[in-house]
Amino acid sequence: MFKKIALTAAASAALYSSVASAHFQMVYTPELLREAGGPISLKLPFTHPSESGHVMAVDEPEAFYVVKKGKKTDLLDTVKPSQWTSASNTGSSYEAQYSLRGLGDYVFIYEMAPYYEASEDIYIQQISKSIVNVGSLPTDWNEDFGLKAEIVPLTKPYAIYEGGTFTGVVRSEGQPVPFAEIEVEYVNYEPNSDTNAFASEGNIEPPADAFITMTIFADANGTFTFGIPKAGQWGFAALGVGSETEYKGKELSQDAVIWVQAHAIK
Repeated sequence: MFKKIALTAAASAALYSSVASAHFQMVYTPELLREAGGPISLKLPFTHPSESGHVMAVDEPEAFYVVKKGKKTDLLDTVKPSQWTSASNTGSSYEAQYSLRGLGDYVFIYEMAPYYEASEDIYIQQISKSIVNVGSLPTDWNEDFGLKAEIVPLTKPYAIYEGGTFTGVVRSEGQPVPFAEIEVEYVNYEPNSDTNAFASEGNIEPPADAFITMTIFADANGTFTFGIPKAGQWGFAALGVGSETEYKGKELSQDAVIWVQAHAIK
């Protein structure tokens, strides 16, 4: 019954609910909360992090930039081709280097090129956000950047306890997307930034396949909350919520992705 209501109230969001299943554009660096600045490496594979799944080859990104204290810095020319290895394959990927200078939030926004998903005969484009904080000084983490597809956090995405919750709002060009469908994955296979590969063994054993990619829905205001049971990084992908719905004459699922990190209580 709920799904029928969601389809009626947010047809544009639910139209693509099954097409982008389990695809996640990563913007990965090991620690989202840092005591001090310095150089960091950002790994950018398009893959399935919960199961160390297939790495998909994508054209060069359309945009990549960082926002700090309201200032936007273009990073597109820092993106370099690389490879990423999963349990399934070694595939083409990208990576970038950046130096954190000063306290505050660094909001990295990566707009991948549309990817053709042959099994569905559609294109997928994910606009991914990852927020790195230096020194626990909050600045930009909850800003709405007016993206075509965006998850605006209501919880600091780098300051969550294991067993805590993450709350966000799904928006498109600043407007909430009611009843958006959101896929959730745990980065179960630890990424190794030195070898550009997922670990050979996962941190946990999911009790069933349903736990590999979990699905939740936003409410009528585009807001959702998810309880995070395990320390580590988690990805949230709101499917088909973007303002663009067609690319090269085919359907386009324009998704909003955000990465968060939970910390163990010691």
